[in-house]
Amino acid sequence: MSEAEASSGPERQGLTPRQARRVRIVLSALIMVAVGLTLVLRLGSTHSVLTMGFYGIALILSGSALVLSKQGRTRVATAVLGAGVAVVVAAEWAVAALR
Repeated sequence: MSEAEASSGPERQGLTPRQARRVRIVLSALIMVAVGLTLVLRLGSTHSVLTMGFYGIALILSGSALVLSKQGRTRVATAVLGAGVAVVVAAEWAVAALR
């Protein structure tokens, strides 16, 4: 076995950093569109400032995740996106339960 073969190690599996960024950029954009559509539908059924606030926050977090992904901070972007959507869904559910 030559030195080049020994130092190369096992083949890397999974996505390359560029592919991971692209996946998260597309995911962030899709979630942003879905949140926008949900906001429009929710405003059709209820005219709540809280609803606008929750979905506005979700749009901001989706945009932040998009920018973070473009800058190569894909893990942080995933955490921001996941936590943000979870908080918005939980908050919307909590407000709906109070009514």
